Amino acid sequence: MMKKKTILTIFAAAFLMSCSCNSDKSGTTPDPEPGPEPQPEQPGATAYVTKADKTKLFVSEHIDFGAPASMSPNVVRFTDDTYQGVDGFGAAMTVASCWNILKMPEEARTKFLKEMFDPEDGLGSSLIRVCIGGSDFSIERFTWCDTKGLENFAPHPYDTKYVIPVLKEIKKINPSLKIIGSPWTAPLWMKKEVNGTSDHYSWTGGVLKPEYYRDYGEYFVKWIQYMKSEGLDIYAVTPQNEPLNAGNSMSMLMYWDSARDFIRNGLGPALKDAGLDTKILVFDHNYNYDNMSGQAQYPLKIYADKEASAYIAGSAWHNYGGNVSELDKIVAGAPDKEIYFTEASIGTWNYDFASCFINDMRDIFFGTLKRGGKGVTLWNLMLDDNKGPYTDEDGSCKTCYGAVTVLSTDYSKLDYYSHYYNIAHCSKVIRPGAVRIGTSGFTTSGVQYLAFRNPDGSYGVIVLNENSSDQQLVFLTSAHSVKCTAPAKSVVSLIWKD
Repeated sequence: MMKKKTILTIFAAAFLMSCSCNSDKSGTTPDPEPGPEPQPEQPGATAYVTKADKTKLFVSEHIDFGAPASMSPNVVRFTDDTYQGVDGFGAAMTVASCWNILKMPEEARTKFLKEMFDPEDGLGSSLIRVCIGGSDFSIERFTWCDTKGLENFAPHPYDTKYVIPVLKEIKKINPSLKIIGSPWTAPLWMKKEVNGTSDHYSWTGGVLKPEYYRDYGEYFVKWIQYMKSEGLDIYAVTPQNEPLNAGNSMSMLMYWDSARDFIRNGLGPALKDAGLDTKILVFDHNYNYDNMSGQAQYPLKIYADKEASAYIAGSAWHNYGGNVSELDKIVAGAPDKEIYFTEASIGTWNYDFASCFINDMRDIFFGTLKRGGKGVTLWNLMLDDNKGPYTDEDGSCKTCYGAVTVLSTDYSKLDYYSHYYNIAHCSKVIRPGAVRIGTSGFTTSGVQYLAFRNPDGSYGVIVLNENSSDQQLVFLTSAHSVKCTAPAKSVVSLIWKD
C-alpha cells in the first residue's frame, strides 16, 4: 500500500440504492448555538466538532498546546511513515446543483460558495465531479454531440448556461480546484445492442460500438479542450459512470474488456496525441460489481493489459453495493495505481442525520483514506426542497437529497445535510497536497483517527468516535501535545502548526 478564520456554525441535514447509512427518518436540523471563536493568535490547535445528535455542528474550539511530552495512556505519536498524497474532497456539480445555485440571490450565492470552497475563510473544498453531458440531474438528457458526426460536437446550453459559470466562480474562489469528469452515456449514434450489431438508439443501456472507440476518445478530447478554453482544467475522467448499470435514465454498459479496448485503442491514444495530461480512472462503480458474472476486480482485469494500463492512473468507486474492504484487493493487486471515491447518495430511503453522518464518515472517508485513497466526491452538492430538478424519466433519482437543500420559494434559505458535514470535516483540515502520515500508540474499539501533514507544515487530524461515551486522545509531536476530547458519537477535526 502506498506508503485554517472560522466557518459559520450552521444547521444540518444524494441516487438509487442504499448507502451505508440507514433509517427512514428525515427532517431539518436545528440552528445550534454558535461555538466559541477560535483564537488564532494564541498558540494551539483548532478543533471542529460535530455530534451525531446535532448539539454541535462543525463548532470550532481552541485547544491550548501542552508540553511536548505526556504521561497520558491515550497518547498518539506521529511516525516517519508516509503514505498517499491527497487531492481533496467535495461533491458533484450537476446541472441541477448549478441551476439551484444560480437561482440564489447573488449575495447569498457568493456567501455560500465562499463558505464551501474558500481555502482560508471557508471549508476549502477542492475536488468536484461533473457530468460529461447529461445525467439524471440534468433536467433533460443530452450529450455534446447528439447529431451524428464529430463535426456536430458543440457545448450544450445547459452546461454553458449553468454548469460552466458556476465552475468559473468556484475556480476564482479556489484556484486549486480539481475536476473529475464522467459521462453517463456516449452519443446515441455511437451505441449498439449488447449482444448484436444493430443500433441501440436509446438513452439507457447498450454498448459502445468498437468502430467508434477513437471517435469517442476524440469526443473526450474536445470536451476537455473546450473546458480548458473556459479556464477549467480537467484533472481526471472516467470512461463511463457506473459501467455495469443499464438502468439509469442515462446509461451505457461498458464491461471490463470493452473498457480495456476503449482505453487502449481510443481514449488513451486520443489524450496522448492531444498532449493532454488528464488522468484516466477506471470503473467508477460499486464495490460488489453489481454481482455481475465475470466483472469482479474489474480494474485489475484492465491493469493486466500493459498497453491499456499505461494510460490509467487508477480507479474510482461508489458504495451502492458491497463493502469498502474490496479496495484491499485492488490495492494489493495494483499498489502503484491510485484510488478515488466518486459517488454516494442520501435520500428518503435511508436518511437519518446521525447514522448517515457517522457511517459515511467511517465507511467512505476513513475507509477510502486509510486504503490509500486520494480524494472523495459525493453526489449533488445542492438540490431544492423538491429534491431536484431532475430528469423526469424512469431511472432518475426522485428521492435524493443533496449535501445542501435550498428552499425553492426564495432560493435563500439553506438546510445542510449530513454529507455537507462529512465534506467539511475533511476539507477544512486536510489540504490539497497533504500527505497521510503514520501514527502509533493509543487505540481502542470504536475510535479511529488519521493524521496528515499539509503543504504548509501544519498537521491535520480527523477523529471518529462511535462510542456512547466521550473519548480523550493526546496527539504528541516533538514540539507540543494536543489534547482532544472526542464527544460520544462525533467527528472531531484538528489542525495546528508546531
